[in-house]
Amino acid sequence: MRFMKKPVDSLMLELARFIEQNCEEKLSLKKLAKEMLLSPEHLQKRFKSQVGVSPKEYQDACRLKKLKRSLRVNKSVTESLYEAGHSSSSRVYEKLDQQVGMTPREYQKKGRGLEISFGSGVTTIGKILIAATDRGICFIQFGKSIKEMTLILKNEFPEAIIRPMTKASIKQFDIWLEALNHYLKGTVAALDLPLDIMGTSFQIKVWKYLQKIPRGETVSYAQVAKDIGLPKAVRAVASACGRNNIAVLIPCHRVLRGTGELSGYRWGVERKQKLLELEKKENL
Repeated sequence: MRFMKKPVDSLMLELARFIEQNCEEKLSLKKLAKEMLLSPEHLQKRFKSQVGVSPKEYQDACRLKKLKRSLRVNKSVTESLYEAGHSSSSRVYEKLDQQVGMTPREYQKKGRGLEISFGSGVTTIGKILIAATDRGICFIQFGKSIKEMTLILKNEFPEAIIRPMTKASIKQFDIWLEALNHYLKGTVAALDLPLDIMGTSFQIKVWKYLQKIPRGETVSYAQVAKDIGLPKAVRAVASACGRNNIAVLIPCHRVLRGTGELSGYRWGVERKQKLLELEKKENL
């Protein structure tokens, strides 16, 4: 297929659709540029300007999306990798480690075998849902409604047994919620609550580092990558922050862009700003 000459915006959108439909094929920048009747350098610049990533990065994302769809319908890992156009599993596992938070086999389990109980309440920065296994808190979510937050929890662990906390365990939930509110109000300097952190070795390495950032201080994604000994893994660090399921207790809100901008935050940039302002208060 040779693309027709069109205004560049629609041309790039058409190219994006082409890549998505043929993501399992080998699509070199040179090959795509030839089809588009553009130079490789010009194509790379135009595509990244409009779509936000390079053609190669976009194809990788499409392959991962296709791989996850295959895994969701219980196809074998090998079959799923082949259908998504991957000739080697090692790099795929690395990308899933950064973007999905699990290996392909772990992703298929979807929380199978886990028993998770949850409770909800209100904090100074919004409604909250706290979920835990028998080992500790595995999920803290802010949201507009219990229904919304429960749905997010079930999407994170679709094969887990998820139920509201019992009367016996709700007392423990109340203790956690009270401690969290004291922290957010600035009446205690730190939280020491039991956690059941679930992630890849890389993610856990990032999250453990975040827990060591002092209250009231911030670091950049690049600084995190450097300090954990992987200076080139800035994007992977940002991805790990985005995959964090435990708000506040794993303080990904303390990580900013190198320019000092707040950037994205799973629970909203405004809430990130409030958290940073609360932590900088000198009333402890």
